Amino acid sequence: MQLRAPAILLSARPHGETAVIARMLTEAEGMVAAYIAGGRGRVLRPVVIPGNLVAADIRSRSDTQLPFASLELVRSRGPWLSEPLPAAAISWVCALSATVMPERNPYPGLYSALSGLLDAICNAPSARGWAGALVAYEMLLLRELGYGGGTRPDSADFAAVMAAFEALAQPIEHYLLADRKGDVMAARTLLGARLARMA
Repeated sequence: MQLRAPAILLSARPHGETAVIARMLTEAEGMVAAYIAGGRGRVLRPVVIPGNLVAADIRSRSDTQLPFASLELVRSRGPWLSEPLPAAAISWVCALSATVMPERNPYPGLYSALSGLLDAICNAPSARGWAGALVAYEMLLLRELGYGGGTRPDSADFAAVMAAFEALAQPIEHYLLADRKGDVMAARTLLGARLARMA
């Protein structure tokens, strides 16, 4: 495998003393896991943040080998991680995507939708500007993975958006996260509590 492409960094877990294994979403190859040497070092630590858009150079000698990757930062989501609502939203959508997407299956629609959602979270003046897009992304993820998805609510009606957000909790947990280890839904619960304060 040899791939150089923009990628959305979804998760990074420590490996060894300074490396990380990152899961990244690319448009052409879908989700790819890769070893990043020095990922916890001073230079790469600000790059290896979930939600960041990176230019990834991913290489492996065979399809069975974990690829190695080098990353360059294209767009940082770091400044929004100090804001409670954007941080909770970025954490949730990245954790969900990293957990449920199968590796190396291209989903160009999901890549575009996630990229647009992250831009909206970081650029909208308030959560009312991106909550509808978040619900639409969850519905699209359910649909793309074969579990229906529902009807998108009117983004201008925040009460309808919140009702749809609440209704999606059960299918996400039942269909997408049923056999997964770890409590990924905790990130969604935190986001829901923060969104509820706006209503």
